[in-house]
Formats: sequence, structure tokens, C-alpha cells
Amino acid sequence: MKLGVYLNAQHPARDDPGRRFAETVEQVRLIRALGFDSIWGGEHHATPGFHYFPLFPLLQRLAAEAVGMWVGTNLVLLPLHNPVEVAEIAAFLDVITGGRFLLGVGLGYRPEEFAVFGVPRAERVSRLTEGVEIIRRLWTEETVVHRGRHWRLDGVGIRPRPLQTPRPPILVGAQVPPAITRAARIADGWLVAPMPRVDEFAAQAAAFAAARAAAGLPPSLHVCRLIEVACAPDEDTAIRRVAPFLLEKYAAYLAWGIPGIALAAGGAPEVELGRLAANRFALGSPEQVVDALLAQHRAGVTHATMRVSWPGMPQEDVLAGLELLGRRVLPEVRRRIATGLARDRAAGR
Repeated sequence: MKLGVYLNAQHPARDDPGRRFAETVEQVRLIRALGFDSIWGGEHHATPGFHYFPLFPLLQRLAAEAVGMWVGTNLVLLPLHNPVEVAEIAAFLDVITGGRFLLGVGLGYRPEEFAVFGVPRAERVSRLTEGVEIIRRLWTEETVVHRGRHWRLDGVGIRPRPLQTPRPPILVGAQVPPAITRAARIADGWLVAPMPRVDEFAAQAAAFAAARAAAGLPPSLHVCRLIEVACAPDEDTAIRRVAPFLLEKYAAYLAWGIPGIALAAGGAPEVELGRLAANRFALGSPEQVVDALLAQHRAGVTHATMRVSWPGMPQEDVLAGLELLGRRVLPEVRRRIATGLARDRAAGR
């Protein structure tokens, strides 16, 4: 299981964006120094009360600080974009990362974003499916002729092409059964949201694997789950440190209409976070976080995308959590997974 960090690009509108960007650069330098496998970023637009750093420009700048690491999108709201432009930008990201780019895409769900881009929300599934096909072909064919519902291409090719052979993996985000089946069939991998509990995710992972097998496709190497992670010397400190910021993020999710979560009104933040996190997030001491990440791995995660900061969180707390993860959690997770693999090989499994 690879271990990466999802970078928070959403900040309260009152915050200085220059300072928050400088903090993000500092975080990436530390993430690389500690030996994590990857960094990731996401996309949203027109977010009242917040500013949100644009995804592709952010990753292009941060790639210079992440040499040797994988860089991924979790995720591009593909129905809002022209797939030719996404293919060009993503191919360039693969070049500047030395062939270590992962393109994660998804449907999107906020009506405001579809309105801003002038895209009918009812077309999001067909735009996603057609867009994935166009990107795949542009990355592997000299020129593409395409006659689709939304786009027509007459002998279009892109340069530069990606470094990876035959192309970078395309991952699709999905939460509900039809979307998971679709992701299994049209993509190389699956992006999983934090909301399902571990047992619920395990059932979804089995369905994803079954759908790939039914389509005659090999098991995916890229089951990438976004996981909320807070690591501190003890559980109380971890929850107290992150509760107001993580819960504000989930309040924003609710306001934006994302399914699969509920928050109680008027409860103590620490109590509410404990309820929300149970069998879902990885919060607590290094030992507790190790156990929680290994449970995600056993359920089917091949690449954990750990979100360790949320809107408004102080930089010193973010860095302190990263230090503990890098020095106490990362090596122990790798050691225990390697030990388990060695034991399986010895047993002939």
C-alpha cells in the first residue's frame, strides 16, 4: 500500500492566500523529506466563504518540490472541462513528474459548479464516459477521429505525449453501485471517498473487483482511498486538535449536497467527531493510526491518500501531524505489510 498526502487547497476567505500557499509548499517539502509516496490535490469552484486554489496550476508548481514522488488528482471534475485540454495538461504533468502522474476524475455533484461552467448537470455521466475515452485515445494514438455526443475530433493529436507507457493510469471516483461498476469498466482504478465505513468500503471493493472480472479486466492496482487522518501523541490531543476544522469541512460538504454523511446539531465538537470517525477515519496516537490504516489496506486500499489538514487549521499543527506520520506511522505500516507479504509467500499463498 502506497501512502500519500492529500493537500488542502480550501481555505477560509479571510485567510491570506499567499501565506497559505507558502505553507503548502513547506508541507510538500516535509512530505518528500519524510519519504511519503505521493501528493494529491482536488478541484472545486465558486465556494462561498472559502477560496480554493486551482488544481492544475497548484500541482504544476508543487511538482518542483515533489521530485521522485507520485502526483495525483483527486479529483478533476471532468464533465466541466474539455477533455482535449485535460489530456494536454495531464500529459505535461506526467512529463514534469518524470512519469509519476495519476489522473483521477469524477462526476461532480454541486449544481453551482455546473451552472458556472454552463454544463447541464444531467449530462455529467455521458460527459465523463466520453471524456475518459478521448483522453485515453489522445495519450496512445497519433491522431484521433471521434464522433461523440459532446465532442467531435477530426484527426487531433497532442504533444507532448505522456512519459508513462502506454499512458498514465486513469482513476474514476465513485460512491454508489452503478458508478462503481462504471469506474471498474472504463478506468484503470478507483477513487474512494472517506464517507463509507471500513466494512462498507470492503463490500464496495469486492463489487468493484467483480465488475472488472466480469468485464474481462485484470485486478486494479489503483484502489486509492481518501482517508481523514489525524496523528498526535494521544487520541484526545488528535481529536481536540482537528475537530473544529475537520467538522467545518464536513459542514461544507453537507451545504454542497454531498451524500453519505450526517452531523448532529449542537453537540460538542470532540464528541461529534468521535462519532463521525468511528470505523471510518484514522485518528489518534501513532499506534492507533497504524492499526486504522492497516484495516483500510485489508479492506482493499492499495494507495491511501491521507488528508491531514482542513480549512483554517494552523500550520504548526499540520506539520506536527506530518512529522509523527512520517517518523512513526509510515515505517511501521510498511514493515507490517512487508511482514505479512513474506508470511503469505512462505505459506504459498
